[in-house]
Amino acid sequence: MQTLAPFVDFANGLADIASAMIEAGSTAPLGTTVKADKTFVTELDLAIEVRLRAQIEAAYPDHGIVGEEFGPARADAEWVWTLDPIDGTMALVAGIPVYSTLISLSHHGLPVIGIMHFPAIHTRWVGASDRRTTCNGQDCHTRLGAGLHDAIQSASSPDFFTANDEKRALEAITAQTAWRIYGTAALAYGRLAMGRTDVAIDAGLKVYDYAPFVPIVTGAGGTITDWAGRPITLNSGPRVLAAGDARRHAAALAVIQAHHFSD
Repeated sequence: MQTLAPFVDFANGLADIASAMIEAGSTAPLGTTVKADKTFVTELDLAIEVRLRAQIEAAYPDHGIVGEEFGPARADAEWVWTLDPIDGTMALVAGIPVYSTLISLSHHGLPVIGIMHFPAIHTRWVGASDRRTTCNGQDCHTRLGAGLHDAIQSASSPDFFTANDEKRALEAITAQTAWRIYGTAALAYGRLAMGRTDVAIDAGLKVYDYAPFVPIVTGAGGTITDWAGRPITLNSGPRVLAAGDARRHAAALAVIQAHHFSD
């Protein structure tokens, strides 16, 4: 595989564009539209994705693109970008600063670059498979720990765990961890990469949500898989489990699988 440095620079440029558009566009009230999947979208989401897609098409016309707001283009290409122009649209509308732009690049279906930029808190995580994860240019390291009894666990929202077996898995992890934090969206995976939290469990995600997490978490020393323990790819399902320590990830995975979850 070729060096990732030019792609990392390009992805950072995309994040800069999105950040500037969010800053300029969020000063006025944002009207929302409910999509078919009952999530919300604004004109700003659409405008950002259109702009980012145009940048990719111009620079890398043979690359694929999978975005939240528009249909996929060349999704089976060797290199595929995923785009979530505003992850946490309703957080932006409500003025809660956990919204972000999520960007990833995958090679043969495996995420190799991840960018998470949070404009409200001026914080950016950059992960790539050939380097250490950084937050605002500083190296990130996950926290070591083998068990769950002293772990801080996060989940985007309990509302996303809709199936009965998903709810049982969340309840089981919750019962064994020391503390829970909800509502942080993608920010949880950045804080995990910095060693501030220990376990992140989510359901109901889409590929453009979780693909950036892979190089960011692993590049900081953590482990991330689906709920069956399989590596995350562009074709993974909606359930993600990450931990700062491989031993803690194994413990959490065992809890999930002991509570009748089947995938």
